[in-house]
Amino acid sequence: MPPIFDAHCHIIDRTYPLIPNNGYVPDFFSADDYLTRVTPLGIVGGAVVSGSFQGYDQSYLIAALKRLGPEFVGVTQLPASVTDTELASLHSHGVRGLRFNLKRGGCEQLDQLESLAMRVHEQVGWHSELYIDSRELAGLEDRLRRLPGLSIDHLGLNHEGLPSLLRLAEHGVRIKACGFGRVDFAVAPVLQQIHDINPHALMFATDLPSTRAPRAFEDNDIALLVDALGEDGANNALWHNGRRFYRLHQ
Repeated sequence: MPPIFDAHCHIIDRTYPLIPNNGYVPDFFSADDYLTRVTPLGIVGGAVVSGSFQGYDQSYLIAALKRLGPEFVGVTQLPASVTDTELASLHSHGVRGLRFNLKRGGCEQLDQLESLAMRVHEQVGWHSELYIDSRELAGLEDRLRRLPGLSIDHLGLNHEGLPSLLRLAEHGVRIKACGFGRVDFAVAPVLQQIHDINPHALMFATDLPSTRAPRAFEDNDIALLVDALGEDGANNALWHNGRRFYRLHQ
């Protein structure tokens, strides 16, 4: 088994503020908790993603990246009012992506997504990431294809939106192979479809600690992916694709 890059995880540190989202506040899951959980799996790098319950707080993310080390990057939420100086500072701390949480009424209105995403890419070279139900993608495909870099969380969640998801993958959009307990379809055939369309699209992730997921990440999810994609395809999804997308490859 090659080393693994975890393209989507959350760190929930009791030291930093949390914002209830529809009354929900997650359990704590520190950087040390995360390392204890994933080091035996061969995970040696990853992307720490800000959740809806963390709002625009950057202090927790900076602390988490410092603790996890240079093979980890951050994906954060930002208001449209963010300054160029703030972007440069976050970049220096290892942040490499901008997240839009459209599934839970996230940080910016949809009509602001494109302008903020383009500005952030121009200033610091970050891509954007969407937490979205794939049923909502059909009306957005043209706009999303214009973005200079984009990923979609959790295989898009819903089988009804798979045609849109597959078309976006064909046009270079990355798809996070995580949240297998969140989706309403058989995972293996969808992994195979995405890989066949674009072998660079899939990026494996644990989604730990799997907040609000009907089923949390299990170690066997890695074996499921390997069985679905074969050795070469799995090596891309487990390691190469994520590190290239987050610009960690040498």
